[in-house]
Amino acid sequence: MRIERWSGAEARAALAGPDLDRLLGAVHGIPAVVVELGDDPGADIADALTRLPVVAIGHGTSPTPRWDVATDDPTLIIEGIVAAPQASVVTTQTLRLTSSLPQHEALDVESLAYATLQSGPEFAAWLENRGRKVRNDEGPRIVVDDSGDEISVTLNRPKLRNLIDARMRDELVDALRAISVGEQRPVRISGAGPAFCAGGDPAEFGTVTDPAAAHLIRSSANVAPWLAAIADRATAFVHGPCVGAGVELAAFCHRVVAEDDSRFRLPETRMGLMPGAGGTVSIPARIGRQRTLEWLLSGVELDAATAVEWGLVDELA
Repeated sequence: MRIERWSGAEARAALAGPDLDRLLGAVHGIPAVVVELGDDPGADIADALTRLPVVAIGHGTSPTPRWDVATDDPTLIIEGIVAAPQASVVTTQTLRLTSSLPQHEALDVESLAYATLQSGPEFAAWLENRGRKVRNDEGPRIVVDDSGDEISVTLNRPKLRNLIDARMRDELVDALRAISVGEQRPVRISGAGPAFCAGGDPAEFGTVTDPAAAHLIRSSANVAPWLAAIADRATAFVHGPCVGAGVELAAFCHRVVAEDDSRFRLPETRMGLMPGAGGTVSIPARIGRQRTLEWLLSGVELDAATAVEWGLVDELA
């Protein structure tokens, strides 16, 4: 795999040809194109490249928002794309679509794309190197307290940093479903123990081997639409690691309050996957499509102050 790097003039010359689709794309070994723009926004170039199965990266001082990623330093982004080209391109294509669709349709597109990557070689390689742990923790995964002026929903798997497994997902769906009917009190969502949520439980990744079945399970047992239904009165109180699905779900809430020790990370593309808990909808709504993709591909960890600066977090506790 290699990344094509063009000047603006070289890009326009290439775009004038009739067979660009036969030259660019992960199947041709070129999953991304970086165009050196200077002070040229490059709108015409971005419009052409974003029709192709590549990550279109505008490198300049004032690139148009039509680029998939607009950056003044593409180094980490390029590293992420080379590490997982298929996941990078599929994630890019998904974000192009979900930004213009109604929420329920966008969640379906995300799930279908996620299922596609679940059957791909990059995720298979991650699974092979992941190792396997069997979880024997007992007790309720979700604790709900509705005795006061607000309803408290607590992720309750503290010893495992509130990793989300199928049981926690189902309990959370049940809790949010009940809250969405006839209730108007504010909802407080938090995590027990040293972390808000460290993401999906790696022990359960790959347990559903049929990608079509996995998509249908997500379609009928997805936390995202139920959280979105009460989002206007929900506040997420975040502390410690907030990773993957933890970020995706918190971002749906109308307000996110973070402790100083909060750390945010999206590792999905490096696993050969992409956000699958509604993150292609919730995160761009907060920080924009370009920044979401840049964050996913670069794999950087955000501290709480940076998360506030980006708009991922509304307030430091």
